[in-house]
Amino acid sequence: MVQMFIFYSGAYVVSIIPYPIRFEMNILHCIANNLNFGSREYIIIWVLFVLVDAPILIIAILLLGRLVLAPLCLLVFLVYNISIHLIPIDVVETFLQRQVALSPTRYTYNEIVSITNNFKEKLGQGGFGSVFKGKLPGGYLVAVKILGNFMDNGEDFINEVSTIGTIHHVNIVQLIGFCAEGTNRALIYEYMSNGSLDKYIFTSTTKNRFFNDEKINEIALSVAKGLHYLHQGCEMQILHFDIKPHNVLLDHDFTPKLSDFGLAKLQPKNKSLVSMSVARGTIGYIAPELVSRSFGNVSHKSDVYSFGMLLMDMAGGRRHADMKIEKSSQLYYPSWIYDQLQQTEALGSHVHLEIDDLERKLCKVGLWCIQTRPVDRPSMIRVVEMLEAGVDSIQMPPKPFFCGSESLPVPSSSPSELSVISEC
Repeated sequence: MVQMFIFYSGAYVVSIIPYPIRFEMNILHCIANNLNFGSREYIIIWVLFVLVDAPILIIAILLLGRLVLAPLCLLVFLVYNISIHLIPIDVVETFLQRQVALSPTRYTYNEIVSITNNFKEKLGQGGFGSVFKGKLPGGYLVAVKILGNFMDNGEDFINEVSTIGTIHHVNIVQLIGFCAEGTNRALIYEYMSNGSLDKYIFTSTTKNRFFNDEKINEIALSVAKGLHYLHQGCEMQILHFDIKPHNVLLDHDFTPKLSDFGLAKLQPKNKSLVSMSVARGTIGYIAPELVSRSFGNVSHKSDVYSFGMLLMDMAGGRRHADMKIEKSSQLYYPSWIYDQLQQTEALGSHVHLEIDDLERKLCKVGLWCIQTRPVDRPSMIRVVEMLEAGVDSIQMPPKPFFCGSESLPVPSSSPSELSVISEC
């Protein structure tokens, strides 16, 4: 009876296990049929066969892993990467489908290649991509920005289209068209033949400026009006967060226009504070509150600070922080010019300083704009009023904290990440 049970149970086991173990089991059954083995001897021989076949099993498992599991893991990896690249595309497409009233024209990537003559003439390189000169079928010259393939879920592209895609102002560069085809994204702007402002304002002295005083004041006033329009003239308040000379473009008549809205943020006008987890902007033009909330809350006043630094650049004909200056007292222009202006205000016409009325005016307005606390800075409409007024009607501002020799306060908290870009 025992041998019959072992035989039938062994036959069942053999039927459900693959070769090569089945071969040994068949031998075991032959031995059981011809020799008078007890159950104990039978089990011992069966175990010995299994131990002998263990290396074969291990090799079989390794081969299975190499031939089946490895390709499966590779397939999962490829699917994951493809899905990661498709997510930004889906985000951009969803955004574009909702913008049913977009005024800019949508172009295919082949049309972009044709417009730029196969990217023949490169105008510049920025933090978010390359810019090429192009021509529309009607002969209208344009600047085409080819956005870099960054893992930003299309945020830069969406920011540009959602901000300047539906607004028109004489001092804001016009977005004419765009391309969103797979991972290829491009933005088409009106062509600004005279390039950016930084090419003209940084001279060795204020006496050999490229622009005369009237034109310098006109450019400053025009940029201020464009920024005021972004803050108060649109349906939604637009915060630029990257005001600097490089982002002020000049057309054939040297009319200035604000550009590069890749860091911009939209918010309702009735919302005075901006929710932001990381800093935005260019080092040297970033408001203190964007680095640490201990200085105040982020708002439209952050743009005012950056504009104030722009005015300092325009007034001095140099970058506001210049390590190449020979006199150490003039390394940080806002600090040096404040002391000069204070002497002028205290002594009046009895002191002779090499500071003309335009420099005095732009610096006074600029120093108001770069006050450390956001609440102490003027709004852009007030800045426009000061730039339209005479220099003597503008009060001397308090000394901004960073213009003094005091040590900087230790921030009570700092953002988890500081997303800034170096000055172009």
